[in-house]
Amino acid sequence: MTTQPMVRIHDLKKAFGHHVVLEGVDMEVSRGEVVFVIGPSGSGKSTLLRCINGLEPYDGGEIWVGDYLVGAELHGDRWVEASPKVAAQRRSRIGMVFQRFDLFPNMTALENITAGLRLVHHQSPKEAEARGRELLERVGLSERADSYPGQLSGGQQQRIAIARAIAAKPNLVLFDEPTSALDPELVGEVLDVIRDLAESGMSLIVVTHEIHFALDVADVVYFVDGGRVVESGSPESVIKNPRHERTISFLQRINRESL
Repeated sequence: MTTQPMVRIHDLKKAFGHHVVLEGVDMEVSRGEVVFVIGPSGSGKSTLLRCINGLEPYDGGEIWVGDYLVGAELHGDRWVEASPKVAAQRRSRIGMVFQRFDLFPNMTALENITAGLRLVHHQSPKEAEARGRELLERVGLSERADSYPGQLSGGQQQRIAIARAIAAKPNLVLFDEPTSALDPELVGEVLDVIRDLAESGMSLIVVTHEIHFALDVADVVYFVDGGRVVESGSPESVIKNPRHERTISFLQRINRESL
């Protein structure tokens, strides 16, 4: 890992009208680090990811990804609002996996993975196909290259979505509740792929309710509630030995629901 963090967030604020979603969030992600964000529904976790990726503008504070300030670009010696072109270029270097897969229904699995490589990163069809087939093998779906999303299970669709997210070898991959839309018996196959990415040294931020998975895979866990970071630290400290009563209450409820 280098000394400069992959992500630095300071005093991040975001509201939708009068509804405050993020209120003074601080977070840091080192290069190659696996960070899990847990917390109740509606606590601002998904909005946090969308702000990091530049999909959602934020109202205050700073988000740095590598050497750039999200939402801004340097003109001379000052930061001004980023142009749509610059914002799109930056987003192309961050992979994102959504809850609902968001695959193109009229494209095959292979075409879904390679579309961005061809259209955004301007790879040749031959290069893109080679990368796509490599990734299909990595997520265990080599035989489904020509299948359309409607012919795949939810777990298979999400594995294709993960392959698409890492196709361009991004600096950072964001996961927004990647198993929440899956039947319980399909969750494991998706978690196995995420585990593989974590072990390969990728920088990951994972929003999830899979607490036991976080305990096993995360380097750092943040517990977010009411738009604030309530508690953070190692998985053992936050999940096994939480200090804040809100963290304790949340984990007790999650454990009851998993029985």
